[in-house]
Amino acid sequence: MKTTNYSPIYRIIHWAVAITFLLLLVTIFLRITWMNKYHMADIIQDYLNSTDQSLSREQIVAMAKQIRKPMWDWHIYLGYILVGLFAIRFTLPFFDEMKFQSPLNKNLSAKQRFQKWTYIIFYICVIVSLVTGILIEWGPKDWKKPLEEIHVLGIYYLVAFIVLHLAGIIYAEFTDQKGIVSRIIGGGERSR
Repeated sequence: MKTTNYSPIYRIIHWAVAITFLLLLVTIFLRITWMNKYHMADIIQDYLNSTDQSLSREQIVAMAKQIRKPMWDWHIYLGYILVGLFAIRFTLPFFDEMKFQSPLNKNLSAKQRFQKWTYIIFYICVIVSLVTGILIEWGPKDWKKPLEEIHVLGIYYLVAFIVLHLAGIIYAEFTDQKGIVSRIIGGGERSR
């Protein structure tokens, strides 16, 4: 199997996208766990009860939303960064970098075909997530709820892709692509 070496621009885009996705996952994880508005509202309610103060449940939930808003703003900022990174990613093939490869090529092995299709599906899902995210922020308000339902599904493809990607890296590292981790971190001689 041909050894793939990665150019500096390829590595920069790869790691910028990876870090951005991981930070997005952190904001999602925080929102659905510790910083869940109902969980936070319960903590606020417990505190208010201990001080003989009271607010309505709606007021407490609104307060919880305001407390977590700065964290959630980072999710939005990271989404904009990801839009920029993918815009760069999709223009790079025009400059002979990060070319897309067709999974329909007859010379590909089943493994290579699976890899190519996985990336195509991943890119389609990312585009859907980015478009729905932008429309949630900037689109008509009556579209917000159905778009959020689609946007939330992004966590499933993202986690699935990360698991497949890491499993593929481990498999490649111990079979026919020894040194792939070193090459995506440090580069290597570039072959065309």
